[in-house]
Amino acid sequence: MARNDDVEVLAVAGHDVRITSPGKVFFPERGETKLDLARYYLAVADPLMAAMGGRPVMLQRFPNGVGGSSFFQKRVAATKADPWLTTATVETPNGTTSSALVAVDLAHVLWAVNMGCLGFHVWPNTAADPDHADELRVDLDPAPGVGFPMIREAAAEVRALLAELGIACFPKTTGNRGLHVYVRLEPRWDGYTVRAASVAMARELERRRPDLLTASWWKEERGERVFVDFNQNAPHRTVFGAWSVRANPHGQVSAPFTWDELSDVEPPDLTVATVPPRVARDGDPWAAMTPQSLDPLLELHERDMAAGLMDAPWPPVYPKMPNEPPRVAPSRARKDTD
Repeated sequence: MARNDDVEVLAVAGHDVRITSPGKVFFPERGETKLDLARYYLAVADPLMAAMGGRPVMLQRFPNGVGGSSFFQKRVAATKADPWLTTATVETPNGTTSSALVAVDLAHVLWAVNMGCLGFHVWPNTAADPDHADELRVDLDPAPGVGFPMIREAAAEVRALLAELGIACFPKTTGNRGLHVYVRLEPRWDGYTVRAASVAMARELERRRPDLLTASWWKEERGERVFVDFNQNAPHRTVFGAWSVRANPHGQVSAPFTWDELSDVEPPDLTVATVPPRVARDGDPWAAMTPQSLDPLLELHERDMAAGLMDAPWPPVYPKMPNEPPRVAPSRARKDTD
């Protein structure tokens, strides 16, 4: 490690990564600097790369830290200073393409940190196999009025359903109010198929616990329930990555944890300061994650289609899809027919 007053050079994965202005404060309420953020990612390197390694990522940059202006960066190009940067051509939901950074190794992660990236939004496929989504991401999104105990209960319901189907799943905090549950998939299905399985899962969860869970895309129909956001599995959709740091004053992390911790986990307690000691003590909570079949969930999808159900609504950035209902909120649809 070399340094001067304005630059710290970290030797990582065979590359010298420059951290400029290492003393710039990124979390004003806490005091952590840009260099502290780099050290955080160094401390969680092994589980981070197990979760994100080899995947294209979109950067959410905060050049002046939390509280400053921010922007998303999809396009990255190697420079004369960093010719080793690896990129991959990715599609975004609106059909455009760009050259995204690939999290090949920790040097690429720290290069992004130096650019003011706090956390990473991760594609559901590897750069080496862009045609197959190898992750199912269950996003448990709390409606207004829903407290975290309901999110915990919702996650337990997801786990129970998937266990019945012979599928192992792994939880993490989002770094905000919700939870994510991940399933690593065999790379056999495209994003359209993975989304179809996600829709079927959301509907089955609502059938089982309509008091707690909803598959309703329209907010006006959700009530005080937890929305199972199936559209997070739409093709080319990125999700905030495991071990990534949120841009909030508390430095919260989207932190994987074990199912044994579900009843006790408190997202505000999982920060850039507290997560590294957890990893050093307990290791990777997702170490047992292995690729699995999507077929049991696709059987639920086929059952729903045979029963005459339509597809669920897609986000507006996608073209109109076959068998999709009108993209009109129910209250507006009623007014239009009056």
